[in-house]
Amino acid sequence: MKAHDGMYLDGAWRPAAGTDTIAVVNPVDEQVIAEVPAGTAEDVDAAVRAARAALPGWAATAPAERAARITALRDALAARKDEIAGTVTAELGAPLPFAQAVHTGMPIAVAGSYAELAASHPFEERVGNSTVYAEPVGVVGAITPWNYPLHQIVAKVAPALAAGCTVVLKPAEDTPLTAQLFAEAVHAAGVPAGVFNLVTGLGPVAGQALAGHEGVDLVSFTGSTAVGSRIGALAGAAVKRVALELGGKSANVILPDADLARAVAVGVANVMGNSGQTCSAWTRMLVHTSQYDEAVALAAEAAAKYGDRIGPLVSAGQRDRVRGYIERGLAEGARLVAGGPGAPRERGYFVSPTVLADVTPEMTVAQEEIFGPVLSILRYEDEDDALRIANGTVYGLAGAVWSGDEDRAVAFARRMETGQVDINGGRFNPVAPFGGYKRSGVGRELGAHGLAEYLQTKSLQF
Repeated sequence: MKAHDGMYLDGAWRPAAGTDTIAVVNPVDEQVIAEVPAGTAEDVDAAVRAARAALPGWAATAPAERAARITALRDALAARKDEIAGTVTAELGAPLPFAQAVHTGMPIAVAGSYAELAASHPFEERVGNSTVYAEPVGVVGAITPWNYPLHQIVAKVAPALAAGCTVVLKPAEDTPLTAQLFAEAVHAAGVPAGVFNLVTGLGPVAGQALAGHEGVDLVSFTGSTAVGSRIGALAGAAVKRVALELGGKSANVILPDADLARAVAVGVANVMGNSGQTCSAWTRMLVHTSQYDEAVALAAEAAAKYGDRIGPLVSAGQRDRVRGYIERGLAEGARLVAGGPGAPRERGYFVSPTVLADVTPEMTVAQEEIFGPVLSILRYEDEDDALRIANGTVYGLAGAVWSGDEDRAVAFARRMETGQVDINGGRFNPVAPFGGYKRSGVGRELGAHGLAEYLQTKSLQF
């Protein structure tokens, strides 16, 4: 795989300050496919200084021009979509059709949505005797995860550019090659030097340096709740803004009058997508006690069909972590009806699509984010019991409700403590706000609400 041996700083690829590197491993065959620089605090400082120097000019650029650059960025990504999909497959392990449709197609669409918003958003409005301006918050430190490498980058960088902010990106160390392709697309799009900067590196080094840098005005982070809490503390010490999209343990609530077969099939597919490495996955399926046995049988049958259709997990550590959760679930009394902790292949970081039945709300597998292809099925007695279970974790990122009566489903969804709920399999909307309640995060991504995270307001009274 092609890899740059430097950082993208101030509009050019420049040598890293240090000599340490990060090996990029293909999770399918465990082979090293590339090496990238392991950025240091010195690299981060150079990137932030470049972003600060570029900020006044970019912030003063007309919204129509910013929209034009984001449109060009979208087109540059689209022109290289096959290369991007192949790179995601190589460093993340996602099957190529999934990489093409989701890992590449979705962020291209999101980039296009922010080009439209940059051109149409009311950056100025009259309120009584005041004129209120929406201005860029400043330099953004964007720290992105590995599970949707391009989407998470676009979901932060595109609205930041639309708002008039400049950016320093620190991508996940497991998937840096996709980030380098994105930097190439930014360059091809004609984004001015210093407006976007890329530093590859490890979280405890480059990520921490970026989050705590005095020259960064907002830190946007997607990842685990534990790391998000640490970043929030670093940012809070400097009284800087944060946008945190963190973990989830989403409930898929199937009410008794729903189409059970369809709800179970879609629910299993939701958990198995991206090998279960999705923060918003519906990893807890809640079924009325009268339909429980039927739902378990349907889920086991559906999961068995995914054996050869999902890719590996991103790393050996992630694989071992997920297998450990399965073993703990069984030790705490869950019943295995599909998959299990055993290795399905001799090589690669694979975990079998797994379904655990007889899971109770207090079990570890019903409370903690597993981040793998593992579904827990819980039973409930009535709607109040279902709501208690659905809301009974520290997370509140996403969820689903199924019912033959849409009004009933909506009424239940309104009572769920979560940021996004799909009704009867509602399609993903790339311009709807995405983000969580409770320990699932602070702020929103996507659409106009995502743009607002990168703006601050100023009022002038006349």
